[in-house]
Amino acid sequence: GTGFKAQLVAPSKAAALKYKTFLDELGEVTSEVIISAPDEREGFDEVDAEESMDEVVAFWQRMMKRYGGQEEYGKQIINGFKFGSDPEILIVVDKLLTGFDAPRNTVLYLTRKLKEHTLLQAIARVNRLYDDDEGAKPKEFGYIIDYAGILGELDQALTTYSAFEGFEEADLAGALSSINEEVRQLPQRHADLRDVFKTVENQQDEEAFEQFLANEKVRENFYGRLSDFAKTLAIALSSEAFITGTPEDRIRAYKADLKRFTNLKAAVKLRYAESIDYRDYEPKIQKLLDTHISANEVLKLNEPVNIFDADAFQQVVEEQAQGKPTSAKADIIAHATKRAISERLDEDPAFYEKFSKLIQQAIDDYRAGRISDLEYLKRAGDIKESVIHRKTDDIPAVLRGNDHAVACFGMLGPYFTGHIADRDQAKTSAAEAAVSIWSIVERNRVVGFWDNLDAQRRTMNDIDDYLYDVIKGENAIPLTTEEMDEIIDRTMQLARHRMPS
Repeated sequence: GTGFKAQLVAPSKAAALKYKTFLDELGEVTSEVIISAPDEREGFDEVDAEESMDEVVAFWQRMMKRYGGQEEYGKQIINGFKFGSDPEILIVVDKLLTGFDAPRNTVLYLTRKLKEHTLLQAIARVNRLYDDDEGAKPKEFGYIIDYAGILGELDQALTTYSAFEGFEEADLAGALSSINEEVRQLPQRHADLRDVFKTVENQQDEEAFEQFLANEKVRENFYGRLSDFAKTLAIALSSEAFITGTPEDRIRAYKADLKRFTNLKAAVKLRYAESIDYRDYEPKIQKLLDTHISANEVLKLNEPVNIFDADAFQQVVEEQAQGKPTSAKADIIAHATKRAISERLDEDPAFYEKFSKLIQQAIDDYRAGRISDLEYLKRAGDIKESVIHRKTDDIPAVLRGNDHAVACFGMLGPYFTGHIADRDQAKTSAAEAAVSIWSIVERNRVVGFWDNLDAQRRTMNDIDDYLYDVIKGENAIPLTTEEMDEIIDRTMQLARHRMPS
């Protein structure tokens, strides 16, 4: 269930089939056997060699009937292993152990000895890093499960393998490290995680923890330490030596903190309107939670809710803030509004910059203790409503119902107030100019406008003519050449964000 794969190296073809039977009976993972054609001259270690040979031949015949030939048999199983979800474990003898790349191949189970050359290639394959489609790095190293007792010979293998000639044995000895070395880091990783909150007075106060994580850098530090702890715990819980050698109450404490801090992460991601990224779905951590923590005990990570979807947003706010103080509800509203403003800023910089400053001021005032929880909630709610309904007191009547022209008006305002002393006259002139300029944009708009350089040039030239002939000429507003160039550029930027297609 992790998305990773494994190879199991069997000592013989007959043994490979037995492993397949055992894995099928367990029913925990999918597996396939891939071998070369049986050879009557092959020896078997099993007591009943003839019966074992018969099983191998029968298996081979079934595969040839199913896949139509040896080449297709190998091709389909290998492609499923490399690119598909099944098989999760590929059982081999040695023929294909190193002959292909499968970066998701994370575990190598050794049940027989390998020659130095093959061993080193197998280690290199399983240690190959895996980047997913989004550039994440969910695989940091591979695992070698040595049932054959051959890893003790690795140092000699490293120094005899010709590809490593010229290196000192000491330089190569770190190619493998025992799982115990990682497990030994668990207490420190656990302490590092809890240390994030060492300055919080009441260590049982979840609200205090959430407020402590208001700072983005502090949250990033917390997320990183939680991830490190969870990964190491996942490795530890896969080790029989750890399970049998660690007191049960300590293991319970580790699991309890995994649940607590995972839920804290989900809560603050929503509270502070953070997007979900690949780190939130690391396969090993997700598998750890699924295995050791009940599904109903772990909060689900949700993408930030759009404040413009009023009903859905209100429902999420009420659900997430239930049983929490007023500040939690205020934070959810404030940070969701802040995020919405940031996402739409380029559509109307003048409008959204104003409210960006207002919402940040409300957040800062609350953090500094200058306003109460109730005042914070009121200000956050008022700003959210103003953003949703575009409430503003300074929009001239000529612009109402024309959101594109309103955005253009906000951009033009400073240019006109800089040249017209009468504030009302400046607003009127800017509003009329906004309507005219946006009509030029609409008039020149064609299908595929942003791929049509001629249409874009016509638009820019028409705006330039309007600014020079009407604004500067007829209206005698002394815009400079630089200001007119800026207005043209910023109009095109607005158009690109407001009419992207």
